[in-house]
Amino acid sequence: MPPKADPTEIKYVIIRSTGGEVPGGSVLAPKLGPLGVPPKKAGDDIAKATQAYKGLKVTVRLAVQNRQATVEVLPSASTLLIQALKEPPRDRKKEKNIKHSGNLTLNQVCEIARKIQHKSYAKEFSGNVKEVLGTAFSVGCTVDGQPPQDLIEKIQSGELEVPSA
Repeated sequence: MPPKADPTEIKYVIIRSTGGEVPGGSVLAPKLGPLGVPPKKAGDDIAKATQAYKGLKVTVRLAVQNRQATVEVLPSASTLLIQALKEPPRDRKKEKNIKHSGNLTLNQVCEIARKIQHKSYAKEFSGNVKEVLGTAFSVGCTVDGQPPQDLIEKIQSGELEVPSA
């Protein structure tokens, strides 16, 4: 039999769930059961922590120590972009493959790039901004009334100066 796990050790569990909703017990139980955390209580904590991202897919990291789970929300670039567009929460069961046709400013894009800078592999901040612009293109929104691809080309050619982080 394997040795008993040390209860003071911090274990991390990463779950992707919809903001403001309790993830299913079938998702939580296999991951949290061996750590001694009740899935129902953890699900309620996740729903409470992700209330700001209602209706959006968001990654959640649970830090489990002494059978207590603390929730940390790790929003992706697309989640932050859709939240910045200030669209009303939608019912994900009814509306599928939605295109987010909105407009953001370059300053909003830079703010989002600052928030996700710790996840990025870019050497410079302009690379972070280009990553977020690429995500904006796939989400379907425009930046300063222009397609994000045009802004990426302008940053690469040096026409558009990106503020430093």
